[in-house]
Amino acid sequence: MRILFITATRLGDAVLSTGILNTLLQQYPHACITVACGPVAAGLFQHMPGLDRVVVMQKRRYDLHWLDLWKDCARTRWDMTVDLRGSGVSFFLRSGRRLIMRGGRRPGRRVDHLGAVMGLSPAPLPTVWFNAADQKIAAAILPPSTPGAPVIALGPTANWNGKIWPTARYLPLWQQLAAAYPHARPAIFYGPGPQEAELARPVLNALPHAIDAGGRFALTETAAMLARCALYVGNDSGLMHLAAAAGTPTLGLFGPSRASEYAPSGPLARWVEAPGPEGHAPIAGLSIERVATAALALLRETQP
Repeated sequence: MRILFITATRLGDAVLSTGILNTLLQQYPHACITVACGPVAAGLFQHMPGLDRVVVMQKRRYDLHWLDLWKDCARTRWDMTVDLRGSGVSFFLRSGRRLIMRGGRRPGRRVDHLGAVMGLSPAPLPTVWFNAADQKIAAAILPPSTPGAPVIALGPTANWNGKIWPTARYLPLWQQLAAAYPHARPAIFYGPGPQEAELARPVLNALPHAIDAGGRFALTETAAMLARCALYVGNDSGLMHLAAAAGTPTLGLFGPSRASEYAPSGPLARWVEAPGPEGHAPIAGLSIERVATAALALLRETQP
């Protein structure tokens, strides 16, 4: 059986789609799956069971990337096409069953909209696939997290400045966390590229004993590192969704982005929102005390 799975360009949306992709793997364990996605998300799928290949869609003017995808896939007879981009490209492919998610924003959790494509309610939780080599790299970077000495991940970056909680607040936040857990160790996570590094640098400078866990790792290595952490606290971002998918207790920080749509989805996922109308609340209105209180509550829930 051959399945074409067309998912997101952005990392966060791609992570959210892994729940239904994992359901397809369970329903069709012998299927060969081709994943089409943007370059940022491509590494997410490299260790997925049943993966035939990843088609990386480079965005082009006039939506010509869809023509590229059609050319790449037109020679194959697909048993099923799952199109989460609402492109309708499957109608121009030789495909059996077609599951197409309509485009446009609408109220409700994004993960539920994705689950509805396959008639799944509740929607399956996102997941992440990493292997022993990823775990070995993670173990070399991060010490084991123990109840007395938890490793706490901080994610100070995002793809939009409006989502970024002021970086100057991470030092007083850490001071409150360390008062409750004196042997805790911070780990700073951020994505590749100079912009992400520049956003993370003030937090790394403020916490010189922190572990630098960003910038140079593959997505699956990052997921393996996140899985070793006792807690993740960070902005609404792809890393936040990756942490939740890895099973890490996750606290998402929301301001002008909508938690009702993009709250983290995981077995131990929580979020706090800045006061004000959803979608328009400045994230600077989210106080250190509120974040610290929620973070400590989640730690106490998960640490013996």
